[in-house]
Amino acid sequence: MSDGGAERRSLVVRLDNAGDVLLAGPAVRAVAAHSARVTMLVGPHGEAAARLLPGVDEVVVWRAPWVDLRPPPVHRGEIDALVDRLADGRFDEALILTSFHQSPLPTALLLRLAGVARTAAISVDYPGALLDVRHRLDDDVPEAERGLSLARAAGFALPPGDDGRLAVRAPLPDVRHLTGEDRYVVLHPGASVPARAWPARRCAEAVEELTGRGWRTLVTGTAGERDLTARVAGRAGVDLGGRTGMAELAAVLAGAAVVVVGNTGPAHLAAAVRTPVVSLFAPVVPAARWAPYGVPYVLLGDQDAACRDTRARECPIDGHPCLSEVTAQEVADSVEKLAIEVSR
Repeated sequence: MSDGGAERRSLVVRLDNAGDVLLAGPAVRAVAAHSARVTMLVGPHGEAAARLLPGVDEVVVWRAPWVDLRPPPVHRGEIDALVDRLADGRFDEALILTSFHQSPLPTALLLRLAGVARTAAISVDYPGALLDVRHRLDDDVPEAERGLSLARAAGFALPPGDDGRLAVRAPLPDVRHLTGEDRYVVLHPGASVPARAWPARRCAEAVEELTGRGWRTLVTGTAGERDLTARVAGRAGVDLGGRTGMAELAAVLAGAAVVVVGNTGPAHLAAAVRTPVVSLFAPVVPAARWAPYGVPYVLLGDQDAACRDTRARECPIDGHPCLSEVTAQEVADSVEKLAIEVSR
């Protein structure tokens, strides 16, 4: 905390998923460098990630009906309760972080009602009296840099020595009981959006291929993905489905030589622990904005496929060709390329 922030109470808002919250990390650290206390307002899918971010002192969780993909009904009582909760925080500053297709204005209205003294956001729409800092920039920048650009516009610069890359709190838990002591690769087959997932049969083929080349392959996933991870791990891989929370997953990824993953939260978690990524990237959103940030990576998947820039959640093309045509051999070759590159 520096330059006059001894009493400043700041709020950073990012209301969507874990990956989005992790990508907000550099902006959060910039705010924390100039604040006495930082609260982060997140959706339920982003809570665990927010609790891992350096610079966050408190996390408030709220399911926003204009952001959540399964939006709850709008109830005045819930809105009033959130406004009262934020008013109790007596925030001097707020940064509303959004993706290019999201409006910050519903959130900005609630912050005005809560008495937040100064609010900043990127907004294409005219904000009227809802924003004190209305920032504009080219959309084709990495998401982490988009957030940092807003922070700078609001007067929050990263402190000296901060490289602006993704990060999580240290120390991470000891996970050697899960990973063992020998070198390994992680394959994470799940994705929060089905259109961004590499087909399970391809994932299973990759586990076999990597094992055949001498790599121990750990397969990770949530408790709800245990059937998927078991199928993908088969007899060759090590199935860790449902055995890691966010901090444990971060530790598993941190120990990996390379992580193989689609465009989903664990890709950004791998970047936050500085592990190279083989990114199986469906072009439904632009890789320029959402590829793994700040680490070596190989991007696989047809970036010119017909689904490009559709933001589709379910693949609109029969056979999911942008990812299904990526082979296990290509993935294993990419793993070995990255492992050699990083070891130099």
